[in-house]
Amino acid sequence: MILFPAVDIKNGQCVRLAQGREDQVTVFSADPVEQALRWADQGARYLHVVDLDGAFSGLPRNFELIRSICAAIDIPVQLGGGIRDIATAQKYIEAGVERLIIGTMALESPDLFSELCRTLPGRIGVSLDAVDGRLKTKGWVKDAGLTMDDVLPRLERDGIRFIVFTDIARDGMQTGVNVAGLKALCARTSVPVIAAGGVHTLDDIKALHPLCADGLEGAISGRAIYVGTLDVREAHAWIDAQAA
Repeated sequence: MILFPAVDIKNGQCVRLAQGREDQVTVFSADPVEQALRWADQGARYLHVVDLDGAFSGLPRNFELIRSICAAIDIPVQLGGGIRDIATAQKYIEAGVERLIIGTMALESPDLFSELCRTLPGRIGVSLDAVDGRLKTKGWVKDAGLTMDDVLPRLERDGIRFIVFTDIARDGMQTGVNVAGLKALCARTSVPVIAAGGVHTLDDIKALHPLCADGLEGAISGRAIYVGTLDVREAHAWIDAQAA
């Protein structure tokens, strides 16, 4: 199981949103590169980066910052936000991003998304962000009019490498993870699943860990590791102890 520390970038700063709302911003660092280094120094094994400006605008707004993060740390980076065409995706891979998380394109432009998966095999995951089972796009502000069952078969045929499932109602709220929803998703697909939204303490990691047997790859944590209710080093020590 991998714990993915999140570095969400907005206006050049490292921030967290509450339930994805653009007007509910907390700034945790003025320097996302320094923050990424801090998580790497604390034993992170994979970094989760989101270009929030890109997610809302549809354009890559923090490319140079993200390239600097990739150059500064020696752990892989997965990136989401504002990747709506193949040229942008290729540019990020060339900049050092290990794999990409696609949301809006995957749901609204299925032919283009399929082409992207063929162009960058093994590098493409999909972000399925839901409220009450309804999927959202464009930085979580638009209802896609789709459910998991509507899109999963097509995405699996496209060859996605992983799924990031975000329970938007829990994101940034530290209210605990949606174990039942994640268990149901793992049962529906053979694609590795990453949990996002609601990770608050080590108890949430412990609650998720049994799902690794069903296909859970890991969990993304944001606000919890910034405010200190979850410690990255302690979480990895506990995860490693389960494999010993």
